[in-house]
Amino acid sequence: MITLQDIRAAAAAIRGGVLRTPFVESPKLSAALGAQVFLKFENLQYTGSFKERGALNRLLALSPQERARGVIAASAGNHAQGVAYHARRLGIQATIVMPAFTPMVKVEATRALGADIVLDGETLDHARATMQRMADEADRVVIHPYDDDLVIAGQGTIGLELLEDRPDLDALVISVGGGGLIAGIAVAAKAVSPGIAVVGVQAERFPAMVNALHSTSHPVGGATIAEGIAVPSPGARGLEVVQRHVDALLTVDEGDLEQAIVMLLEVEKTVAEGAAAAGLAALLRHPDRFAGQRVGLVLCGGNIDPLVLADIVGRGMARAGRLARVRVEVRDAPGALAKVAATVAARGASIEDVHHHRTFSTLPVQAVTIEFVLRTRGHAHVDEIVSALAAEGIDAHRVWPDAGHAA
Repeated sequence: MITLQDIRAAAAAIRGGVLRTPFVESPKLSAALGAQVFLKFENLQYTGSFKERGALNRLLALSPQERARGVIAASAGNHAQGVAYHARRLGIQATIVMPAFTPMVKVEATRALGADIVLDGETLDHARATMQRMADEADRVVIHPYDDDLVIAGQGTIGLELLEDRPDLDALVISVGGGGLIAGIAVAAKAVSPGIAVVGVQAERFPAMVNALHSTSHPVGGATIAEGIAVPSPGARGLEVVQRHVDALLTVDEGDLEQAIVMLLEVEKTVAEGAAAAGLAALLRHPDRFAGQRVGLVLCGGNIDPLVLADIVGRGMARAGRLARVRVEVRDAPGALAKVAATVAARGASIEDVHHHRTFSTLPVQAVTIEFVLRTRGHAHVDEIVSALAAEGIDAHRVWPDAGHAA
């Protein structure tokens, strides 16, 4: 198992090669969540992720002969970019095997950093098998994303920085995939501040560490916006550290992750990918657990596909009632649509989209269903608009968010 000395050695080795990222309180999140929330902005690293730390520490340990042969890694994105970037800086050729599902924004970013890219496999395990075969054939050093002591020590430098900046923290809430990040942070944190609580967070669809730690058999797999922690099985080294040093593991669902991403964008003006938002998602899901505490979160990456981010923001606005679908039924006569539009405008909302439904309707032929997508101030504003339409004799009700979703 790695030690505090290993992590301090890693900190010395990578100093100047990676950014010492800001770690600051978020007053708005603190007020909203009832805890003092501090954010570590690892999404500000050159490649947008904490993965640079472990990758660089591992690359610096290569012998001259190993450097000459080159390195290879398998990754869904962030580890790939960290290896590619620092390998190029050090004059080492890198090959990255990426699963076919990897977001194209990460594939192209990795290729732009000088790595040779191989897309292969529908799962990360398949990509790793391809990587191992290629490594054996070309005698290249494998840079593992998390199951490597030097990589874990590099990630652990975050833990040192967290407690150097805020030695009075009560808890750290850390995303968990393969376990490299939380393992490094937990070793550092427990050595420097033994009383601190270290809590891991996994996506509900990929509770691999939960299963390994508690001998459960929750299903693992499926689509998730937290692809950075969508790992089918944890690393042996990370699991050993989690067993000794991590106080609890929590899971969050896709809605929690989406809400956290939107909140970070809106409140902190920062872009976090799904894996990076997991810590905040846990605070949103379990506010009582952290009430009144000083809690550190690591925004471990910001490499999210812009199209996915746009969808998440839209869904977040709908959940908040700031985008709402309202359906009205009116006579199919001149001026009917204008009357609805005027009523909506008079209540301070704007119309983003309109859909008429004539053919696919059970209403009389002289009537028409119209669905509006409205921009509003929130749920109460939507209710006000629906009431105003009713007062004008217009049959109207909200379609999304409905009363259940609004609650």
